[in-house]
Amino acid sequence: MTDLVTLTIEHHVARATLNRPDKKNALSLEMLSALTETAQAIQARDDIRAVVIHGAGGVFSAGIDLADLMGLAPRLDEIKHQMRNPPEGDAANLFQKPVTVWAALPVPVIAAIEDVCFGAGMQLALGADFRIAAPDARLSIMEAKWGLIPDMGLSQSLPRLMRADQAKELVMTGRVLDAAEAASLGLVTRLADDPLQAALTMAGDLAAKSPDAIRAGKTLVDAAWATDPATLALEAELQAQIMGAPNQMEAVMAQMQKRAPSFT
Repeated sequence: MTDLVTLTIEHHVARATLNRPDKKNALSLEMLSALTETAQAIQARDDIRAVVIHGAGGVFSAGIDLADLMGLAPRLDEIKHQMRNPPEGDAANLFQKPVTVWAALPVPVIAAIEDVCFGAGMQLALGADFRIAAPDARLSIMEAKWGLIPDMGLSQSLPRLMRADQAKELVMTGRVLDAAEAASLGLVTRLADDPLQAALTMAGDLAAKSPDAIRAGKTLVDAAWATDPATLALEAELQAQIMGAPNQMEAVMAQMQKRAPSFT
């Protein structure tokens, strides 16, 4: 693990902190790897009964690091190959794993959302079992802004939370929601003036209950609301088809140049 994601454990509760506050906890490629490593470290322990994930500096995450996203251009063929070919024995590729690994933990995971929760940060939050947001938080499935689709496990999380027409609107428009609307749509579990403290309190309450019952309860609900892991491959294939194509590049350039895009 690196200091990009810090991990502290107290009274059976693990607290994972996105630790890049100077960049609003934008998720770099290195940070994505650190997220996977941190969740795997939690998975390897048997003394953890609940997990809280949040961002340092009072911000959850502004999404994927734009510099890293632009830096992928010279390696596009390699990146597409990695997207289409997950590691052997795993349905999730290297870009989906930093989200799906948290959803796969056998213990409850609570995301404490403050300020912004955009794009990749939103997908990470949706990989948690619960999301507690500040009333002034703003949330967005923002990939459409860059001519892309959400491809970090959204196909596994969103169908459990909201109707298809609502999901299509958010995926296609990338519009920003306030916390109250996000809660009304099912994207946020509840609001709290201090989301981190509320998440830690909830985690403590869950950790005080029978760990067998809590793990079994999560397993039961996840099985009852199961989604098809094959859609992870569809996420990757669709993203690989549009990434680097003329319309996707035009979307990026229009955003960078602050002008209206001209699509073909």
